[in-house]
Parts: sequence; C-alpha cells; structure tokens
Amino acid sequence: MKILDWYILKRYLGTFFTLLLLFIPIGITVNLAEKIDKILANEVPFIEVAYYYVDFTIYFANLLFPIFLFLSVIFFTSKLANNTEIIAFLSSGVSFTRFLRPYLIGATIICIGALIMGMYLAPSASQGFNDFTYKYLKRGRGAAETKDVFKQINDDEFIFATNFDPKNRTASNFSLEHFKGNVLKFKISASRLSFNTKDSTYTLSNFEKRIVGVESDDVLIHNRKLDTVLPFEFDELTPVSYIAETKNFTELNEFIAQEKKRGSANINRYKVVAYKRWSLPVSAYILTIIAVAVSAMKRRGGMGVNLAIGIAIAFVFVFFDKVFGTMAEKSTFSPLIAVWFPNVFFGVLAFFLLRKAKR
Repeated sequence: MKILDWYILKRYLGTFFTLLLLFIPIGITVNLAEKIDKILANEVPFIEVAYYYVDFTIYFANLLFPIFLFLSVIFFTSKLANNTEIIAFLSSGVSFTRFLRPYLIGATIICIGALIMGMYLAPSASQGFNDFTYKYLKRGRGAAETKDVFKQINDDEFIFATNFDPKNRTASNFSLEHFKGNVLKFKISASRLSFNTKDSTYTLSNFEKRIVGVESDDVLIHNRKLDTVLPFEFDELTPVSYIAETKNFTELNEFIAQEKKRGSANINRYKVVAYKRWSLPVSAYILTIIAVAVSAMKRRGGMGVNLAIGIAIAFVFVFFDKVFGTMAEKSTFSPLIAVWFPNVFFGVLAFFLLRKAKR
C-alpha cells in the first residue's frame, strides 16, 4: 500500500506546487501591467521593485494557497477518476477512507508549511508589500487611522485628539486625562501637539492643565506654549491599518493585548488577522476532503464538470471568508466566529460529500 500512498502524495504535492509556479508569474504580470505607469512616474528604483515582487509572491501565495490547493486536488483526482485508476484502487479492496490517507498526509505537510509561512514569513512580506504600496502607488493616501483617536496609554491615563498628522508628527485638540482608580486627578489640554524628534519632547500650544480639587476648588494652569515629556511614543498612537499583518506570532499577541488595554477601535481587525493565521492552514484539510469527494467519481462531462464545481465552491469559500471577515472588522460581530464560520460550514459540507462519495 505504500506504493499507492507515494503515488498519490507525489501527485498531490507536485500538482499543488506546479499550480503555484504557473499562477504566481501570471499574478505578477497582471499586477505589473496595472502598476507600471505609477512605478515609472514615481521613478521607483529597480531594486525596490524587485523586492516588492518577492514580497508580493509570498504575500499572495499565503493568501490564496487554500484555493490553489483545492483546485490542484480536483485537477489530479479528476484525472485519476477519468483514467479509472480510482476504480482500480477501490476494486482491489482498498476502502475509501484508506484511499484518503495520502491526501490527508499531503494536507498535513501543506498545513505545517502554511502555518510557518503565516506566522513568520508572510508578516515580513506584508510589511514590504504594504510599505511599497503606500510609498509609491498610493501617494497622498494615509495608511493610518488619524481621525478622532482615543486611546488608553497606560493603567491611569487616556488621550484624545481630533486629528493626527503622522507625517508632520502633530495633533489637533489634544487632551490627556489622568485617573487614580475611577477618580479624575488632572486633565491636560492643548489646541495643538507637536513632537520634537531631536529630544523626543512634545510642544503643547495653548496649554491648559486642570488639577481636580477634592476639598478645594480646581487649580488651572495656563501657558501659551509648553515643552514637556509625555508618557507615550507618537507612532504608537496611530498604527497603520495593516500593522497586524506585519507582526509575527509573538509580536501580534503582545500587540493585541496592548491595543485591547488601550481601548483601540481596531481591535476586531487585529483579532481577525490573528485567527486567520490558524484557520487558513486548517482549511487545507477541509478543502482537500471536499475536492476528493467531488472529483473521485467519473462524470459524463469529464474533468471540466469537476473543475466547474470546484471553482464554484472556491468562490463561495472566498465570499464567506471576505464577508464574515469584513463584518467582524466593521461591527461588534465576534471575530472568532467570523473567521471560523467558513471552516465550520465547509467542514459540515465535507462530511456529507464524503459520506455520499463512500456510497
């Protein structure tokens, strides 16, 4: 039986990597054709373009590997079915469950590789991909949330500003509130906040500090301009929208815990990224089982029918993944449910299709 296992496993991995090698150059060509005008207009150095497309390759291979895997399994399994090889395997006394074993071994190999890539390689690629995009291709468009920023910067202090400018390192209508327990002790306000890179201090224009009195009246302190040190880094206040994608497993967990403590409005977006790093590798098993169940039967229409069914299922999977992910990012919908619902739904579908294929 080891011959059968190696035969299917080699076809499984070989077809998957062949499909990647075929489609990634196509993706690069299409992307380059779309971006070439902006690249030339901005006079982007060739070496940066080369690094961008290396990052592009890793970024999209990690993003789309479940679809490539699904279509490759349907493709080579349909060929086995059309050549009546599957009938020969099953007629020799091999059960359908036993026939699935090399597929599951292949899915395990892909799953481990995808897990390592998603946790450590893809974040670095995402950093380069997005930095290049916003630096050269989306000039004038900010990557950070800069309107009405509210954050808890430590256990006792909260800040608010109506408008942050990361490029000039300034903020408008800034305020800092210091609490002891649930009691407000003092509040600092300024019409404008400016960060001084030379000495890492802040300049507060139209400064006002209100010290809240307990038994006496409040104390007000005014200054037209004040240079001081504040307990936060300016860049931490307005992280770019893709910041979670650029952090590895350990960094992302620490970042989410920190942003949750600060009351970040984007916490669901960060959780979606974290949960997807676990859910996408698991989808390799589910999509493999569905692909085998759909394509193991020899159909009258041949391989074309199986591929059509496979492409339809792949589009539904992507649709579910995008819709539920967006729901979680833009609302109070649970990120955990949003990310894992497609796997649960298609896992149930895989169970029923597998039972039908066994019969």
